Amino acid sequence: MKKLKISIAILSLVTLFASCTEGGKKSEVKKETQYEKIEVATYENTTEIPVGITTPDVVETSIGTLNFFDGVPTKETADLAHNFIDKARGVDVFLKGIPGLSIRGLRQGPAELGVNANGKVAIFDKLMDSKALFLTANTSTLYILPYIDTKVDGPVVVEVPPMMLGAFNDAWFRYIGDVGLAGPDRGKGGKYLILPPGYDGKIPSGYNVVKTKTYGIWLFMRGNISNGIDIAVKNVKDHLKVYPLSEVNNPRKAEYVSMSFKYFNTVHTNDFTFYEHLAELVNYESEEMLDPETKGLFASIGIKKGHEFAPNKRMKDILVDAVAIANATARANNYYPRGDLKMVYFYTDKPTEWVMAYPGKNVFYTYDGALDTDARAFFHYTYTAVTPAMATPRVGKGSDYAIAFKDTNHEAFDGSKTYKIHIPADVPAADFWALTMYDTQTRSQLQTDQPFPTLGSQDEGFTQNEDGSYDVYFAPEKPEGKNWLQTIPGKSWFVILRMYGTLEPWINKIWRPSEIELVK
Repeated sequence: MKKLKISIAILSLVTLFASCTEGGKKSEVKKETQYEKIEVATYENTTEIPVGITTPDVVETSIGTLNFFDGVPTKETADLAHNFIDKARGVDVFLKGIPGLSIRGLRQGPAELGVNANGKVAIFDKLMDSKALFLTANTSTLYILPYIDTKVDGPVVVEVPPMMLGAFNDAWFRYIGDVGLAGPDRGKGGKYLILPPGYDGKIPSGYNVVKTKTYGIWLFMRGNISNGIDIAVKNVKDHLKVYPLSEVNNPRKAEYVSMSFKYFNTVHTNDFTFYEHLAELVNYESEEMLDPETKGLFASIGIKKGHEFAPNKRMKDILVDAVAIANATARANNYYPRGDLKMVYFYTDKPTEWVMAYPGKNVFYTYDGALDTDARAFFHYTYTAVTPAMATPRVGKGSDYAIAFKDTNHEAFDGSKTYKIHIPADVPAADFWALTMYDTQTRSQLQTDQPFPTLGSQDEGFTQNEDGSYDVYFAPEKPEGKNWLQTIPGKSWFVILRMYGTLEPWINKIWRPSEIELVK
C-alpha cells in the first residue's frame, strides 16, 4: 500500500488505494477520503460558536459513520445521506399513496371484467363471496358500484334508486358527499350531477350537484336485502341510470355486470409496482388531485405529472427496500397501534383487542387541527368507503364496526387452533348483525370451504343459547353442534363484527361482545 501526501493550505488530503490480484488482473479500490486534523487559530473577529450549531468531523449514526471536514461532508457521507433520505421518502410515498392506489384498485378490478365506462355498473346480485379480493367487504348487503369518469364524457348524471346507502369518494379516497338515506335524497332516490375538476360550464337545475377535484369517482352503494336479494336487485335495475349530461335527452341504458362468484382483484400491490401504478394515476388524474406538498414528495422520487417514471438502478433498488419497510409499517400499525393511534381501541375502560376502522370515529383524520397521516394509512390499508354515516352511527340508523386482530392474550390468531367468542343476548342492532372472517394477507374475505365466511342474525341454523346469547367457534374443523367459522392451518385471520341499525346499548358501550379466547 502506498501513501501520497499533498499539502494544500491547511488541508492535507490523503487518498488510499488497495491493490489486489484477481484472475491475474490488478485492480485498485478507492477508500474514503480522509482529512488531516489541524488546529484552527482564532482571529480578531472570532466569537464563541455554540456547540449545537456545529457538526463534528466524525458522527456515528444508524446508517454508518459520517465524516466531515469543517462541516463539509465527504462524497461518501453525502451518498449515505442521499440514499437514506430517498429511502425515507419512498416509505412516506407508499404510506401517503395508499388512499389513491386503493381507489385505483377498486376501479381497476371491475374494469377488467367489463365495468370500464360510464353507464356500466358492477352489481353483486348474489352478494359478495370470498372469491373477490376486496378489502373487508361484507356478505350481507347488496353492493352496487357504477363506473364514473368525467375525463372521458364530461359531467355525468347518476340517478340513484330509492333506499340506498352510499357515498361519493374521489380518486384520492376523499369523502365528497352521501347518497340515499344519509344523502340529500333521504332514501327517496334522486338525480346527482358530477362535475369535472375546474368545470365552468352552465349547471342545469334539478340536480344534486357534486363538485370534485378528480376525474375518477367511486360511488359505492349498498341495498338492503331484508325483503330478499331479488327484490333489492330489481329496485336497482328499475331505477339506476349513469350517463353523460350530454345524453340527457336520450340517456344510455345502464349495463350491469354481475360480480358474484367471480375472481377479481381490487387490492393495491406491496412491491415496487406500487410506485409504477401511482405514477400512472398521477399522470391520468387532474392537477387538483394532490396538494403542492404531496406533489413535491412524489416528485422527489421521480413521480411527476407529465413525466415518465423511470428510476435508475440505484433508485429502483432503494425503492424496493422502501416499499418493504413501508408495507411492514402499515401492518405494524394495524397489529400494534402506538401513540395517537391508540385511539383506535373500541373500549377504553379496560384492555381490549377490539378496534374501530375509523380512528377516533373521524373520516377526515384531523385531530386538534392536525392531519394524522398514520390514522389515514391505518384505515386505507385495510378498509374502504369513506363517509361519516359509517363512522358515527345514530340510534337505529347507520352501521358500526368492531374489528379483532388478536385474541384475549394479545396474540395473533393461529388458523390451526380453536377460538371462541360469546355474543350476549339482546344484540343491539335494529336491522341485523354479522361476524365475518378475513385473510391477514389480502385483508379480503378468508377463502375456505365456506363461500360466505360469515355468521349472523340473517343466517339460518344459527343457534342461540338458552339465555338468548350466542357462542361462535373459529377452528379448522367444526366442533360438533356448535356455530362455526372455518380457519386455515398455517394462516392467520381477523374478524369484523358488523352492527346495522345500531341501538343505544351499542353506542353507549353498555352491551359488548366478549374478547376472542383461545380454546385449550
